[in-house]
This record gives sequence, C-alpha cells and structure tokens, in this order.
Amino acid sequence: MKKIAFFDIDGTLTSEIDGSIPQSAITAIRKARANGNLMFLNTGRCIQNVEPRFQEVGFDGFVCGCGTDIYCGGKNLLHVTQSHEITMELLKAARDTNVDIVFESSTAVAYDPVRPVIHPDAVAQYDAFVKRGYTMPTDLESPDFTCDKFVIWFQDKEQLQAFRKISDVHFNCIDRGGTFREFVPHGYSKATGIQFVLDHYNLSKEDAYAFGDSNNDLPMLSYLPNSVAMGNAYPASLFDRVSFVTKKRAKTVSPSLWNIFPFFRAASCSSFLINTFSDHLPLHASYLLPAVPALQTGDSVHSCHVPVLHLRSLPLLQQTTGIYFPRSYY
Repeated sequence: MKKIAFFDIDGTLTSEIDGSIPQSAITAIRKARANGNLMFLNTGRCIQNVEPRFQEVGFDGFVCGCGTDIYCGGKNLLHVTQSHEITMELLKAARDTNVDIVFESSTAVAYDPVRPVIHPDAVAQYDAFVKRGYTMPTDLESPDFTCDKFVIWFQDKEQLQAFRKISDVHFNCIDRGGTFREFVPHGYSKATGIQFVLDHYNLSKEDAYAFGDSNNDLPMLSYLPNSVAMGNAYPASLFDRVSFVTKKRAKTVSPSLWNIFPFFRAASCSSFLINTFSDHLPLHASYLLPAVPALQTGDSVHSCHVPVLHLRSLPLLQQTTGIYFPRSYY
C-alpha cells in the first residue's frame, strides 16, 4: 500500500543551526520515493520562498503557505490569495501599530518600503532575503499587489492586540514564539493542505505521516494518527499531541530524518518503508518489535525501538532510545 509523508522545512528537514539539509535526509527521502511512496513538503513558506535546494531533493509535491498553495506532480492544484483591499487593510494596520510586516505570496515576499524595519529578527530576515537574491516589490499600493499570508514582528503586546483587531477578521494568528507571529487565512492550515492531497491521491489519513517542530505544524501533527515532532520542537507542549518525538541532539547540525524513517515501520506496523533501508540490526526483546534498524547518523548511532506489549517497559525504552512517548499515547 502506497504511503505518503509530509515534512516541514525549517527545523525539521533543515538544521536550525545553519539551515543545511543533511545528506542522510535526502538519501532517505529518495529511497522512500524509489519504493513507491509519496514525499511532500508541507511548509508555511510560499512557493516563491521554497528555495531550489529544497525542490532539488525530489519531492512529489508541495503544500505551501500553510495549505493555501498546493502542487502535486508539478501542477498547481490550489491557490488561495487575498484581495488587494484586504491586503491594504493589513498594510494600514501595520503602519498604524508600528509592527514589522512581511507579505508572502506565490510570487514574492515584501516588506513595507515606507517605514524602516525595526525588530532585529525582521532585519535579519530581510538580509537573508537579499542574500538569496530576492527582488521585493516596492509599490505595495499598486492594484496588482496582494498576499496569500503574512508574518509580523512586534515590540510589545499592546501593538499585537491593536493589530489583531484588524487581522483577526480574516486570519488566524499562530504564535511562533517571542514577538514573532504568523497569519494564515481562516479555513486553511497544514492539515487542510494534507487532506486536499490525500483526496487527490485517494489515500486515507492512516496512510499519511507528518513531521514538524513548531506551532504552525500543530494542525497537521494533531490531524494525523502518525505524527513525529522533532526533539528540538517549540513549544514542548507539541510533544503531547504526537505519536513520537525524536531524540534531541544538541551538538549535531540537524535532527536527521535518517533516524526518523524507521518509526514509520514500527509505529504503523505496516510495510511503509520496510524495504527502504538495507542495513538492519535485529534487536530482539519481549517488549519490542524485532528487526528495527540502528542507523548511522554523523558520529553517533541511535537504535530505534517501539513498544508493543508491556507498558511497564516504557521508561526503559525512553531511556535507551531517546523516543518520548506522550501520556496520551500510552
């Protein structure tokens, strides 16, 4: 039976330290596809901001903009954008409340050129866009300018509250930590994007797997019965909403997906990715599924086990495997 996996980009597919994609992750994804499974990115980024290095991994499609822009097999099957009028309401609200706003669409990212960028993180993101060679629109009041979604940085809660009096009419606000917020149109999320793709391929939720690390991943992690949060996920409350949490590896550059793929096989007791890896080290115990591989990642080896019988064995499993089992799971 064909399976499908959805991966967040930042902090999941890539390292939060240097933004790199581990070769191990690329290899695992390509092996999964070679075995007939579907691999999708599911990101808050709009397609214009999904850099070529991500597309070159070889995904079957992209769920972009938190479910507002969907591509399957190279075809754009869904694109939801806001009107110019709504976009101008947001621009005015940002100026009135003095927040840093970045508009996102399938064709561009745009800062407000009328006011200086204030928040240090907003400045850093602007510099990153410039470094990538993005040409950002300067005439935001042009009738042709619209957005699909947007993000803001604010200085204090009063600013945020004032801004949301306008934005909440059309958008959900996602707390991304600190003074950073992401805004997605009502009725759309990474979960709605997943359901759209499942319908397209006539697959069930039980055939799907999601990986993420932050609050904008919560809808998809909660929506699917097979979900994995990164060990470095924020907030930690995500851990209670997923099936598995990967081992946190603070000194490595990435929570490698090479470590994650065996979870599919064990967690679902299905054939998903069962032939993806050839280097199996059988690990037999009365409370473990047998023959779950130990996989080399960088300079360390992690053995992946999953309990199936004795719940009293969970503390030992958590200690030996680095996999966290939420109370809601057992």
